Amino acid sequence: MIRRLGCHPARPRPGQPRLAAMRGFIARLAPPRLDRSRIDPRPAMLGNDTLGDCTAAGIGNHLHATAALAGFCIGVDTSDAVRFYARSTGYVPGDPATDGGGVEVDVLTTALRDGYALADQTLFPLWGSADPSDLNGVRNIAAGLSAAYLGVQLAQADMWEDEAGNLSPVWDTHGPPGHGDPTPGSAGGHCLLLWDYAGTDDTDLVTLLTWGTTQKATWRWVRSRIMEAHGLAWRQLHAPGSLYPVGDDWAALVAANDAYLAGTG
Repeated sequence: MIRRLGCHPARPRPGQPRLAAMRGFIARLAPPRLDRSRIDPRPAMLGNDTLGDCTAAGIGNHLHATAALAGFCIGVDTSDAVRFYARSTGYVPGDPATDGGGVEVDVLTTALRDGYALADQTLFPLWGSADPSDLNGVRNIAAGLSAAYLGVQLAQADMWEDEAGNLSPVWDTHGPPGHGDPTPGSAGGHCLLLWDYAGTDDTDLVTLLTWGTTQKATWRWVRSRIMEAHGLAWRQLHAPGSLYPVGDDWAALVAANDAYLAGTG
């Protein structure tokens, strides 16, 4: 399997929405475990085997995950992701020279302003950024907003494949010798989703959604590789629950996105 990267280094933008505005949501103690093993989030490749469109594929897979949690399916295909990749990064379909990846904040801004167009509808997320070093906040995003949209710095060791082309069953900072350079960023930047987790200790496993499948990793790996974290809320799709932002928290997220679009954030 070919696996492409394409997430630029994290680049904050003036006035971008921050999940810190939702004080009750982001600061509360996250669930000690998040078990979604019986739910299929339907991760799809969405062109990330031929293009560096991981930022666009990540949003498409966030739609899949959100719909799965609400008990239905939503159709996001490769053409949708590629079309959004072109709109959000300047990629020109068919011109490899323009396939340069994307900046997560700019890609999310495009989704907020212009929507993520599917064959039969266009969906608009609200979003906000979180402190990537706050793993409790990352867990709250996963638990309350379907999945955490992350930018990570992958090491060459993370890209190691066995003879069948499979990645290591678990990404960890304490990997076997001979798997390549373990330095974060030595392979490049990538966008993926954090879907669930078995616990909160350094060696407890999380489930990531990337390259059309699930990938296990340890929390210490997440801490080592993460460079940015964002939450997306699809008010058209999300099934509200006890962990979903409501009341003042929801109003604060709406206000932060409105201010950003208006240039007053």
